[in-house]
Amino acid sequence: MKDAFVVTNRLGVSSKSRERDRRPTLDELDKLMEHFGARLKRRPSSLPMQKIIAFAIFPTRRQEEMTRIGWVNLDTEGSRVLVRDMKNPGEKIGNDTWCDLPPEALQIILSMPRASDEIFPYSTDAIGAAFTRAVQLLEIDDLHFHDLRHDGVSRLFEIGLNIPRVASVSGHRSWTSLKRYTHLRQTGDKYANWKWLPLVT
Repeated sequence: MKDAFVVTNRLGVSSKSRERDRRPTLDELDKLMEHFGARLKRRPSSLPMQKIIAFAIFPTRRQEEMTRIGWVNLDTEGSRVLVRDMKNPGEKIGNDTWCDLPPEALQIILSMPRASDEIFPYSTDAIGAAFTRAVQLLEIDDLHFHDLRHDGVSRLFEIGLNIPRVASVSGHRSWTSLKRYTHLRQTGDKYANWKWLPLVT
């Protein structure tokens, strides 16, 4: 095994994962929300990207997770949602996990029209393409859609939640993977009085 590790490292087949720590600034989010708001006014049938962006942040959901959540997976009384086939290195399918919903996340869900079985009945390709085009158009440097989830997890720690509470929202199975968020220097809610929250809820 030791020899195999040496060979694969030299061939560049295996390497340490690169953990991103990029988080959107409020100014960058303002630009994105204004952009998508203007687009929605021009084309009312376009994706509700303002709600999608907010839903990536507050309940810390990935694109593919949010597009799979159905209305039947929502437990409003328990303020939680069943995330189907959640990403897990050891289980590709069948990894369904109940995740707690912060109040903002539940409000976003309840603001969505019940026009389909899914709460966000859109493709990940459409969401990803819309986000990438907007970032390029607005000249926002090196921001990925997944960075919104990272920002959401960081926020949960910044408002004072402990690792088990954060994991109950994010769905992390391993608390070890959350340890890198516990060394944040900032405290308080970055999104307190966020002007876009009333719009998406």
